[in-house]
Amino acid sequence: MNLTFETREGILKHCARRNALLIEAQEPGGVAKRFLEGTQPSLEAQLCNLADAIAYNAHDIDDGVRSGLLSLSQMADAPLFEHYKILTLQQHPSLVDASKTRRLLYETIRRMLSDQVYDVIDTTRANLLLHAPQHADQARLAGPLVAFGEVMAEQVQAMKSFLFKHLYRHPQVMETTTQAQVVVRELFSAYLSRPQEMSSDFAAREETPRAVADYIAGMTDRFAAREHERLTGRRLLA
Repeated sequence: MNLTFETREGILKHCARRNALLIEAQEPGGVAKRFLEGTQPSLEAQLCNLADAIAYNAHDIDDGVRSGLLSLSQMADAPLFEHYKILTLQQHPSLVDASKTRRLLYETIRRMLSDQVYDVIDTTRANLLLHAPQHADQARLAGPLVAFGEVMAEQVQAMKSFLFKHLYRHPQVMETTTQAQVVVRELFSAYLSRPQEMSSDFAAREETPRAVADYIAGMTDRFAAREHERLTGRRLLA
């Protein structure tokens, strides 16, 4: 793909020291260098990282409530969400009606998203004025410059902890995750023994295990479930 250094470095979001040393040995001074020196990625990568966190939290709250895995009353234990729910109800008191839960959820998340974005803008502007980096290397050495303010950062972390406990570790989610792991393992085994079941371009590759892994990695959940049922005769994922 001939990606730029900055793009490759930004993609490498997490890297254990052991892996960083292996990458550094192959590419001295390359994308793993910052993990060994404890410096920051580019400002663009820092921004993408925060944008991901903001979007994922909002989407997961929305999915969790709409799926029934989370309730609005449960969300009272997440101060960040509860704050904006109270503001929403103050402006739109009619949304307290149980029949308008969807609208209340939407309006609360909208306000929460907006304030997080403006918090990042204000905090980043202040950090850039304080450190005044003149080039990319100075920005890397200055610590996280694109960031939440202290109060917002604490609230976002509390939200992540809440979602981890009540949504990501929900029994129904854990059961589905276990079933998905079985699907992936059994698909890998099936394709490894019968590579002709894959599409022709993957089946023709010489390194069959790598080809199988790449083929499965490119699947949607729905396609993986259909293929697993076709190859094993069992349906694990609805």
